[in-house]
Amino acid sequence: MVEINSLLHAGYHNPAQRPWQIERTLTKSALMYPIFITDEQDSLIPISSMPNQYRIGVNRLEAFIQPLVAKGLRAVMLFGVPNDSVKDEFGTAADDPNGPVILAIKLLKSKFPDLLVSCDVCLCEYTSHGHCGHLNSDHTINNEASVKRLAEVAVNYAKAGADNVAPSDMMDGRMRAIKQGLLEAGLSHRVSLMAYSAKYASALYGPFRDAACSGAKFGDRSAYQLPPGSRGLGRRAIERDVSEGADMIMVKPAMFYLDIVRDAKEIAPNHPIAAYQVSGEYAMLHHAASAGVFDLKTAVLESMVSLQRAGCNLILTYFTPELLEWLD
Repeated sequence: MVEINSLLHAGYHNPAQRPWQIERTLTKSALMYPIFITDEQDSLIPISSMPNQYRIGVNRLEAFIQPLVAKGLRAVMLFGVPNDSVKDEFGTAADDPNGPVILAIKLLKSKFPDLLVSCDVCLCEYTSHGHCGHLNSDHTINNEASVKRLAEVAVNYAKAGADNVAPSDMMDGRMRAIKQGLLEAGLSHRVSLMAYSAKYASALYGPFRDAACSGAKFGDRSAYQLPPGSRGLGRRAIERDVSEGADMIMVKPAMFYLDIVRDAKEIAPNHPIAAYQVSGEYAMLHHAASAGVFDLKTAVLESMVSLQRAGCNLILTYFTPELLEWLD
């Protein structure tokens, strides 16, 4: 005989009851769309490894974004894709006033003033070696010089009009330096700081590095991104970034790291928690659906629910255009 305290079915038997069992309901305001801005200003270049995604020139950006804003897009994350000719060992072009990111910030804030414009802050797209910071002569990271440069870039994005800056480089101490830079620039009241706190050295970034032309020319990033099995380091990184002034905490990648998302929510219960469903996750879902493994819409929506169930308030996903339609 079934015990009384084993009976669950009645609580969700009626369809009207099922939403009552859900901790969070997915809405358009929970989405941020990552987009790639090329310095080929009139281009709209398909990214072969990421179906339906493009490198977008600034002259094509308004027409690309306008229908998404009309459908309810609230936030974007900008990644610059410069020409190889401007890359050097220090990432000098990262905050070029005529570079793709700053031009895109100004255009978007002019045309869509209510759209939140967030900027990824990293040097890998702009360095000739493809690493995320400055290097010592032995090819190890020069953390102090890297942090100084990253803070300069973040502040210049903020001065250009960005609403949020999000350093993804994984250097030690960069949150405090950027927060201090925003304070000294008189922008700390307006520009928020999203920490890529628990960013793991994952196999799932391949399509992104193709899209952003940002692969390392030698070695890899495992000396500064977190080892995939390291829960403790992830927790310590979250604690550190909260103490250094981060306004929001991010976990990256997303679906393979739901335990870390839950840890983030427990460690920083008063901070919004973001997860980045990265390019490899996006491509896997697309290719599996194309092979008939499952229905794409059903699987993507389930992936969103899993992230929210783990504790996410914000999800960065390349599926944002589809979700804007599916959530109507």
